[in-house]
Amino acid sequence: MDIKAAIAAERRELAAMLDGLPAGQWDAPTLCAGWRVREVVAHMSMGFRYSLPKTVAELVRAGGNLHRMTDRCARRDAAAASTSELAGFLREHAHHPWKPPVGGIAAALGHDVVHGLDITVALGLDRRVPEDRVRLLLEKITPGTARFFGAEVRGIQLRADDLDWSFGTGTPLYGSTQDLLLVAYGRKLPPGRLHGEPHPRFVAG
Repeated sequence: MDIKAAIAAERRELAAMLDGLPAGQWDAPTLCAGWRVREVVAHMSMGFRYSLPKTVAELVRAGGNLHRMTDRCARRDAAAASTSELAGFLREHAHHPWKPPVGGIAAALGHDVVHGLDITVALGLDRRVPEDRVRLLLEKITPGTARFFGAEVRGIQLRADDLDWSFGTGTPLYGSTQDLLLVAYGRKLPPGRLHGEPHPRFVAG
């Protein structure tokens, strides 16, 4: 798969989806704790809009705390831009070469796909990420990945019920591949999306 082409397609598709959201849904909560749709979208485009010196300056202001920095920037940028501008940032930068500090170009795809799902799953929108994109990200999941994102999956086997895919060993946790991708990225999902004995710990309370 051409990952750069997949990233560009994902950003354009998400922008089109966002263009169609009713105004009230931009203020709806997402799977990113504490962030509404507008904060998630602002965060997704931060890497396109911030130069390296500006990013470093923001990190210094946050006392070197990356989480504090990204939260502050997302809230500020979400308040400063209109919803059409926020969606436009993704469309206009579909081919931007930004990637996270670790993980390379595949991590850039993961950033877009997972944050897109943070929005669509929380809103109950039936968007299916193309299978080739999801498969590539599933192949990159390791115990270290899960730990990095705070996913406690020791003793659990993630087992997809829509594709031939599983990860880990232990008590099975069933769900769609894209829902299990969210689990591996430390998300808690709405009720009814996961099945199996360990599922309550991965459901939003």
